[in-house]
Amino acid sequence: MLVCRGIPPIGTKAHALTIGNFDGVHLGHQAILAQVRAQAATLGATPGVVTFEPHPREFFAPHAAPTRLSSLREKIESLARHGIKRTQVCHFNRAFASLSADDFIDRVLVVGLKARWIMIGEDFRFGAKRSGDFDYLRAAGNRLGFEVACMPEVVLSDRRGHPYRVSSSLLREVLSAGDVERAATLLQRPYSISGRVMHGDKLGRTLGFPTANVQMRHNRPPLTGIYAVRVAGLGDKPRDGVASMGVRPTVTNSGEMRLEVFIFDFADEIYGRHIRVDFIKKIRDEEKYKDIDTLKHQIGRDALDARIALAAAPATNL
Repeated sequence: MLVCRGIPPIGTKAHALTIGNFDGVHLGHQAILAQVRAQAATLGATPGVVTFEPHPREFFAPHAAPTRLSSLREKIESLARHGIKRTQVCHFNRAFASLSADDFIDRVLVVGLKARWIMIGEDFRFGAKRSGDFDYLRAAGNRLGFEVACMPEVVLSDRRGHPYRVSSSLLREVLSAGDVERAATLLQRPYSISGRVMHGDKLGRTLGFPTANVQMRHNRPPLTGIYAVRVAGLGDKPRDGVASMGVRPTVTNSGEMRLEVFIFDFADEIYGRHIRVDFIKKIRDEEKYKDIDTLKHQIGRDALDARIALAAAPATNL
C-alpha cells in the first residue's frame, strides 16, 4: 500500500475514495471499504482512504477526545488487509483545520487524488468551521465530475434479536467492559494492540514471570485488566500468554499505563521486536495487593486461568 502524508501534490491516478478516521476498522468500516474496492474496480481507479492524524477531536479538545482504538500504524495495516491501495494521511493541525471546504475539495480530492467516486457519512463535516457537508460535497461533485455516495450502516442483532448499529463508539463501550469476545464479533478478528518490545524494570523476571513490555503510542487504551492473549510476530504461529493492561498499583503510584505480556513456554530475547497482542478473554480486573508475594501468587493463578481459556478458544491466524 502507498502511504502519503499531508496535502497531496498534483495527482496522476484516478481514485475511488472514502474519508474518515476509521478508528478500529470494524465491520461497519469494512463494509465501506468493500464498496470502495468494488467502485475502484468498475472505474479502473485506485481504492483509497483519506484519514486524519491526529483525530480532529484530539486537536480541538484533547481531554475530551474519544479513546483511541488503534494507532496510525495499526489502522494503516488494517486498511491494507482490506484491499486499500493508497492511504492519504492528512496532518490535522491549525493550518489544515483552516482550509475552506472548497480548498479541501479542490486541493485534496480533485487536484491531489483525482477523485472519481467518494463515499462519506451523512453527518461528515469538513472545511474550516465544519462548513462542508454531504450535500455540499455532492453538489461539488456534480460540477467537478465525481460521484458522492452515502456510507451504509451495518446492523447486527443481539441475542434477543434486537438490532444495533456497529460503530467505533460501541466498540469502545464493549472493550471498556472487557467483553473482548463481542469486540471480536464487531471486528471479525480479535481486538489487538501492537508495538515494539521495550526494556522495563525486570520485576516480572525476578518473580519468575518474565514479561514483554509492549510500547504503546497512547496512554489511554480502551481496555484494562488481565487477559488471556495470543502473541503474533514471534514465529510461524501465535504464541499463548497472559497480559496485564494497567497501572500496576501494587508496585508503583506513577499512573503510567503499561501492557505487559507473559508468553508461555518462551524464553527468547525479543527486545526491539514488533509484536501483536490479540486479546482473547478477560480473566479479571486489575487489583492492588498487600505485597509482592501475594501478587506473585495471583500471577500464577492468572497464568493457569489463561491457559484454560486459550485451550477452549478457537485458533487465531497471523
